[in-house]
Amino acid sequence: MRCITSANVACGVHAGNVETMRETVLLAAEHGVAVGAHPSFPDREHFGRREMQLPSAEIVDLVVRQIEALAGIASNEGIRLHHVKPHGALYNVAVLDRRVADAIARGVASVDRSLVLVGLPRSELLAAAQAAGLRAAGEAFADRAYRGDGTLVPRTEPGAVIHDAEEVLGRIVSLAERPDVDTICVHGDTPGAAELAWKIRAALQAAKFQVKNLSSSRFRDERAP
Repeated sequence: MRCITSANVACGVHAGNVETMRETVLLAAEHGVAVGAHPSFPDREHFGRREMQLPSAEIVDLVVRQIEALAGIASNEGIRLHHVKPHGALYNVAVLDRRVADAIARGVASVDRSLVLVGLPRSELLAAAQAAGLRAAGEAFADRAYRGDGTLVPRTEPGAVIHDAEEVLGRIVSLAERPDVDTICVHGDTPGAAELAWKIRAALQAAKFQVKNLSSSRFRDERAP
């Protein structure tokens, strides 16, 4: 929490429970970190990383219930949510599947239209967010490999997760400079994630970026003069 600016918090479906949600929300608030909901498919066994075929109405309900669960805990502590980022397979399916993307966006909008919906640049998820009248933030991944079309290499393929910190740092500034990127993700379950996040933040600041959280009215980091 001391080195990140925005936190995506599991809402008790693919991981977490009431206790961990409350603890995480309080830690984020203590360190000035924007809190976001991280809803997923109901797949705790596979950590939400297995694709599931669900009707649109069920996806809407899943997203609503998970956001409301975290929002209720946060509200009890005097904290409001700032964003929503789907997790795992739900996120990846929504990159290309407009039906799923629209269901996610409808779920977010029905809870709170002020929430920012985070997704892969040029994805159906961000298009759905904009169509639903939501603010959208494009996300790059520090520790994930990309395909040529800009989508993520599936975790089932070798090299999908980048473990070499030097490789991550070697590309982090170019990712941040992309005009369609507003936020950069480091997965909490990537080995050495905390140390890697510190190094990424230092690299961005050395490149004269102002590192901000998603509660800012402008999402894209601006180069300092």
